Amino acid sequence: MLIFEHSTPGRRATAQAPATTAEIDLPAQFLRRSDTGLPEVSEMQAVRHYTRLSQKNFSIDTHFYPLGSCTMKYNPRACNSLAMLPGLLQRHPLAPESHSQGFLQMMFELQEMLKAVTGMAGVSLTPMAGAQGEFAGIAMIRAYHDDRGDAARTEILVPDAAHGTNPATAIMCGYKVKEIPTDEQGDVDLAALKAAVGPQTAGLMLTNPSTLGVFERNIMEIGRIVHEAGGLLYYDGANLNAILGKVRPGDMGFDVIHMNLHKTFSTPHGGGGPGSGAVGVAERLMPYRPVPVIARDGGRYRWLTEDDLPKTMGRLSAFGGNAGVLIRAYIYMRMLGASGMPRVAEFATLNANYLEQRLRDAGFEAAFPDRRASHEFIITLKKQAKELKVTAMDFAKRLLDYGYHAPTTYFPLLVPECLLIEPTETESKEEIDGFIEAMIAIQREAETDPDTVRSAPHTMPNRRFDEVTAARTPDLKWQAGE
Repeated sequence: MLIFEHSTPGRRATAQAPATTAEIDLPAQFLRRSDTGLPEVSEMQAVRHYTRLSQKNFSIDTHFYPLGSCTMKYNPRACNSLAMLPGLLQRHPLAPESHSQGFLQMMFELQEMLKAVTGMAGVSLTPMAGAQGEFAGIAMIRAYHDDRGDAARTEILVPDAAHGTNPATAIMCGYKVKEIPTDEQGDVDLAALKAAVGPQTAGLMLTNPSTLGVFERNIMEIGRIVHEAGGLLYYDGANLNAILGKVRPGDMGFDVIHMNLHKTFSTPHGGGGPGSGAVGVAERLMPYRPVPVIARDGGRYRWLTEDDLPKTMGRLSAFGGNAGVLIRAYIYMRMLGASGMPRVAEFATLNANYLEQRLRDAGFEAAFPDRRASHEFIITLKKQAKELKVTAMDFAKRLLDYGYHAPTTYFPLLVPECLLIEPTETESKEEIDGFIEAMIAIQREAETDPDTVRSAPHTMPNRRFDEVTAARTPDLKWQAGE
């Protein structure tokens, strides 16, 4: 039920309205000439309506949420509460450096910690989302080649298992994209890579572990091939959770990395932002970092701007506008400490391999049965789709009835009827076992009562949508009388 349907003319809820005594002086052409059309409800009606809506949502606070390649893990509430300390919460983004030394020190130390765990020479916290971090990474690669007068480098290489944002980012930065296949074991095809590189190669975008859920075993050789051709290596940090404290992208030979602080480092994920796509760079890309960057001069901290980095790729945000996100990441890393970082990867990997093995024991087919899972893995339901006419999407919808959000479906596209599953390190064995039992129960239903699975979900506020119609002709606007 929409809140407009609770509306009664003349009903008001003004107890929480801000007090104001001054008239707002706006030019006449900017004044509204008609009613706003907002619902007229009491405070109690508003509270109950939005509380009921929140209770209909699946979230990491209420359900197991094993979205592969998205790291939907629990965020410690201490990070949220400490980030809301008055001195942090009330700091204005444009506060001068003289009034921001504590905040700048925290951000400088966050840069240093991210440098340490990634093995990079420098870090910029400026990008406010993973997509912005990607853009910054490829823009720096472009700036590097342009600065050297190497205009012939027009191509970015992207494995076919990459995140969809990778080719989009390369094109946004003015490059052509050449796809590199992966082999049957999930590794980049080295022969195809060698054939693809040349004087036109600007760089390679790679996620490691990849979206196929396996660690790229030939990463050092891949780096050698690309670097000898004059290209640079870009690391998509979406799966950094899998290797935290174990191996560093800088040690693999990468020149630039973006880090999703809203995945790996326990800051809010989703909700429209802002997030954080901090970037780390090797020494050769240090001059091109996006500004501002925090520096320490003696005992003082300050912003580095275009005056300090004249070759910068530019600005993506100003003065830490996503400060609340960055502070949460800083607190999380301080809570973990150096000894806690490896435990993230250890338990994320342990949970994934345990879950994969239990599902295989129950008869589910792993996409890469000869490879150990990283923090995530893929099962394929192609056999169920062919023999039982029950698809991965049917399983996903039925899981909702069992109280579990579905894993990522149909991604990567290389695997038919794909479920990409990431339990993360924050889930208990009991929770994972419950998910396994739900999958086994749905398999049993698919064999004995497939219509129940095909028509799921049955317990949600809404049944299954016509997704094509919803995508092409969404009905998003409410009007009185409709």
